[in-house]
Amino acid sequence: MNPRTKNQGLEALGQEARRDLERLNWPAPNWVLPTATPEGTSVLDVLIVGGGMCGQTAAFALMREGVRNIRIVERKAAGLEGPWASFARMDTLRSPKHLTGPDLGVPSLTFRAWYEAQHGAAAWASLYKIARLEWAEYLLWVRTVLTLPIENLTEVTALQLAGDLVKASVRGPQGDETVFARKVVLALGRDGSGAPRWPAFPSFSPGSEHSRTRIVHSADDLDFKSLNGKRIGVLGAGASAFDNAGTALEAGAAQVTMFARRPYLPQVNKSKWTSFPGFLRGFYSLDDARRWRFFTYIFAEQVPPPFESVLRCEKHADFSVRLAEPWADLVADSSGVMVTTAKGTHRFDAVIVATGFDVDMMERPEVSAFRQQALVWADRVSSAEAHAYPEESRFPYLGDAFQLLGRTPDASAALGNVHIFNWGSTMSHGALAGDIPGLAIGADRLAEGIVRDLFVSDADRHFDALLAHEEEELKPTSLYVAKGER
Repeated sequence: MNPRTKNQGLEALGQEARRDLERLNWPAPNWVLPTATPEGTSVLDVLIVGGGMCGQTAAFALMREGVRNIRIVERKAAGLEGPWASFARMDTLRSPKHLTGPDLGVPSLTFRAWYEAQHGAAAWASLYKIARLEWAEYLLWVRTVLTLPIENLTEVTALQLAGDLVKASVRGPQGDETVFARKVVLALGRDGSGAPRWPAFPSFSPGSEHSRTRIVHSADDLDFKSLNGKRIGVLGAGASAFDNAGTALEAGAAQVTMFARRPYLPQVNKSKWTSFPGFLRGFYSLDDARRWRFFTYIFAEQVPPPFESVLRCEKHADFSVRLAEPWADLVADSSGVMVTTAKGTHRFDAVIVATGFDVDMMERPEVSAFRQQALVWADRVSSAEAHAYPEESRFPYLGDAFQLLGRTPDASAALGNVHIFNWGSTMSHGALAGDIPGLAIGADRLAEGIVRDLFVSDADRHFDALLAHEEEELKPTSLYVAKGER
């Protein structure tokens, strides 16, 4: 299909989607009563931090419920939200092409509708999986159709609890400002659940001059063209390791050697089993012991790399994997990087550390002011279990609407206005805020909880509005009785 026809197809689909949204009364009329600080400063109903897939879907769900006084801030430039056009380097998504999520049940907003509008039904039928960059384009299209007010190049640098409100320090193109909100949703993505994981080695200092130029993390913004003709070492054998290795090889790397500590890679994706409605909807209602059991098992089993990513690398003769060979030391100098293992030493021009992210939501700078008040899973399991599963124990322990819970009732009341809608919610809710299969369920649950809280906190004001309500429905009829005569 030529570009003009593709554009015409997308324009027609956009018009259809807008008609569908209008039929669904989108966006719903605002019903939330206005709020101000004691000093008279206006207050947002919801501040969403992060304008990627989770942030924009959360905004869609809230506006569908008539919560309109919101802001969505995103620190990256338009088009670079989330991992899709940055550190995600796979050719296609891992998820099957038929999965939905960002559409929230509107057929004309699905990826399939978007794809068929440009390429036709036959092309959809023959499509294997969704190309990563096409998914990024699709998300931007959904955002445009919904006219979501996402403010790019704007970030929240700190949050503070201020009575019934949350005070946010915001930095954007117009400078610094202070924003007050009744609710804050942290939709910071998987990388926003903690920080890139750097392994500890005796001779390795991530901040040293040579380390900064020759040892990079797979989540960094990498110039793969600079790897042309170079010998590259890769630490790790998960999806990101293979995707970075494949990208380096396609950029002309002379050799890529991958190292894994295991004698063989994980063979079964246990998390794939969880992608059915019973688990996605019911997991939160399990007791703590069973929720802990499910996900400590899933995480311990780990996830194999997609076979497509492995095949992408294996077609290159200069690619190899060294199993059961963990690294013991790592040191960079002006001419390269020396990797030491129990089996010997290896010299590379550069190294990619593909060890993922440490999940430690409570170490994020956005929540540093109140991290000591919030519950984490270590507070809900035995010390032996917390020691056995240190990363899982650092996940925040969340309430039914993804809200932080406190160590005391008073702390819970204040912390409950901060909602964690990213990978950090997984131990409490399952993969509802990051993985596509559970996204719609997660966004609906988040919106329902926020709507409930906003109404309950203003119940007396709403009752006053009820008393003042005087829409006289029988006035056009002979049965009308004036208010003073009733």
